[in-house]
Amino acid sequence: MQDETNASVADYLFAIPQYILPHHAISRLTLWVTRLRISWLKNGLMKWFIKRFNVNMQEAEISDYRQYENFNSFFTRVLKKDIRPVASGEKNIICPVDGAVSQAGKIQADTIFQAKGHNYSAKALLGGDEDLAAKFQDGAFVTLYLSPRDYHRIHMPLNAQLESMVYVPGRLFSVNTKTVRCIPGLFARNERVVTIFDTNAGPMAMVLVGAINVGCIETVWQGVVTPPHRQPVNRWNYTQHDAIQFQMADEMGRFNMGSTVICLFANNSIQFDAAITPAAPTKMGQLLATF
Repeated sequence: MQDETNASVADYLFAIPQYILPHHAISRLTLWVTRLRISWLKNGLMKWFIKRFNVNMQEAEISDYRQYENFNSFFTRVLKKDIRPVASGEKNIICPVDGAVSQAGKIQADTIFQAKGHNYSAKALLGGDEDLAAKFQDGAFVTLYLSPRDYHRIHMPLNAQLESMVYVPGRLFSVNTKTVRCIPGLFARNERVVTIFDTNAGPMAMVLVGAINVGCIETVWQGVVTPPHRQPVNRWNYTQHDAIQFQMADEMGRFNMGSTVICLFANNSIQFDAAITPAAPTKMGQLLATF
């Protein structure tokens, strides 16, 4: 279930300049601009964005872009109720986001496939925690890319209890297809928020990966986790005493500007649906896998 497409010269010409870009400064500027409430500016920006990326506003609870207070509230818009059917079922795991499959498949020991010629380790992705990575040894992963036009709230793939969260500092390379094909270990190098859950399918990790222009990642229980950027690794543990429970399809977080979600599952715990193949479009709520 791996896309073995080679990186092209055009891919490298797009990706290589990112090594010298001031990622965090650009993202701070984006964060500021997307919170501006100047009517002509935010409305003009939203109108251009909708046309440029073919955003379907008919799915949004508020379909008139002019009613959003700023660009970010439009970008993280709520969808109409029941617009995303949920493939509920006792043994089902649903897709947590609208987007597209980047990669999906087996974790080979500790190694996760990124793109042809590029892999990274579960240990690095999870912030260097060897004991945590061991839970996903020979397990399964799916990498889901959210494009600018997509719905940017993140939902729970199945019923789960939150166990821990880790903020991992890093770069903010783009996570589009061109960059993923060129930059080694991209997802384990970018800033990210790692969330760990206990589920009926065993342990599950949901890793929210930052990217250039992604100035803010938040969860429903913590609020904004980043910024600030480049803070030290930060860990939160959630005990039975303050257990945080989720039902399938509950919102768990959001990207304020878009990026990538990587889900990890334990060995022999899941079987991906036949539709989950590289480059396949996804909708939140569709069947991702069974366990």
